[in-house]
Amino acid sequence: MVLKKNSNTYINISIKNQMLSLYDRDVLVKRFSVSTAKRGLGQQKNSYQTPLGKHVVRAKIGDSLPIFTVFSARRPANKVWTSEDSERHPKKDWILTRIIWLSGLELGFNRLGDVDTMQRYIYIHGTPYENDLGHPASEGCIRMGNRDVIELFNLISIGTHVLISEN
Repeated sequence: MVLKKNSNTYINISIKNQMLSLYDRDVLVKRFSVSTAKRGLGQQKNSYQTPLGKHVVRAKIGDSLPIFTVFSARRPANKVWTSEDSERHPKKDWILTRIIWLSGLELGFNRLGDVDTMQRYIYIHGTPYENDLGHPASEGCIRMGNRDVIELFNLISIGTHVLISEN
């Protein structure tokens, strides 16, 4: 499926349903199971919560890299994740495959100051913990299955609007 550049494409993320829905001109294109923050919802820096509100895709990182590429500080770590990595580091919040970096659009709510989504490094990204999808388990980001995040990455562009809501 190919969406037109500069189309009316947008993303809705439902915390209640742990679901990311991609729309084009108000028509549902695709739904993906996700995992949001295990600590719930919140805007504050260092809260490890998923921020609510209107956002925009500020950057897309990882185009054409192999599935399960490990990222560190938004850069590929020249490593592909394996299950042994999680056995060695069982509590690590792995950022894999692609990064879709979000920026808040609502001044004082999710943009600037102590509530800035971009400065909090809130991403949509791949995870090795695909069995947790559908349940809150992340450290604030929106986790997706690795094949799903590649598909989404290829369907959207920088500037795509993202709404994160309780429902």
